[in-house]
Amino acid sequence: MSATVLAIDGLRIAFGSTPVVHDVTLDLRAGRVQGLAGESGSGKTVTAMSVLGLLPRTASVSGSIRLGTTELVGLRRKQLNEVRGRRIAMVFQDPSASLHPQLTVGHQLTDHMRRHLRLDRRAAKARAAELLDRVRVPDPEGALHRYPHQFSGGQRQRIAIAVALACDPDVLLADEPTTALDVTVQAGVLHLLRNLAIERDLAVLLVTHDLGVMSAIADDVAVMRHGVVVEAGTREQVFRSPAHEYTRTLLAAMPDGPGTNPEGTDVE
Repeated sequence: MSATVLAIDGLRIAFGSTPVVHDVTLDLRAGRVQGLAGESGSGKTVTAMSVLGLLPRTASVSGSIRLGTTELVGLRRKQLNEVRGRRIAMVFQDPSASLHPQLTVGHQLTDHMRRHLRLDRRAAKARAAELLDRVRVPDPEGALHRYPHQFSGGQRQRIAIAVALACDPDVLLADEPTTALDVTVQAGVLHLLRNLAIERDLAVLLVTHDLGVMSAIADDVAVMRHGVVVEAGTREQVFRSPAHEYTRTLLAAMPDGPGTNPEGTDVE
């Protein structure tokens, strides 16, 4: 079993007097994709956002989120900023919202590297082009000088993944990363995430409401409902022998078609 990179233990989140996440425990392991599934409002995105301290100030967070030996719950903003992007990165649902429309792709990639890795301009630019090539953005050298709106939705999401990987993080949080993409493009992005986890020994948390997406690339699956993890196990255990009625209901609602992969084999 690969080493635990990020350990979430007894996580509780509330907004004012309203609890939204109850005692969630998850282990993210190097080279593996941990899926977190559930319907809208189940608490899965809130859980992911809490890892990087991205919740609004009205949120109260307790329990433990440990990155190696570093406790993230209650970490001061300055220290948390050193973790964000450098050791933990996040890919959001809509790349148009996460990429700055008035900055070139090259600027957005190299800015992180120059700040966190202390690379000079030339080295950062070379690494940026390599990253774009790795995520299969056409003409990576030329792409550095273009703006986000000049790319398709699938290409923008690949660029967002490249930005997230710019500083070689240990953990990648992916929040519904393929929801806005068509099925064919979705499959390519999922396959990319899977390969990156293996190649870079990256611990990935994949948040999605789509069990078809989950079955395609997740090694381990946790199912949330009303802020509680109701079932957790390997992909094969959860999809082939679901123990909780809610999980069985979600599986029964899965459509047959592209992207749906209940047998637990990888997307190609």
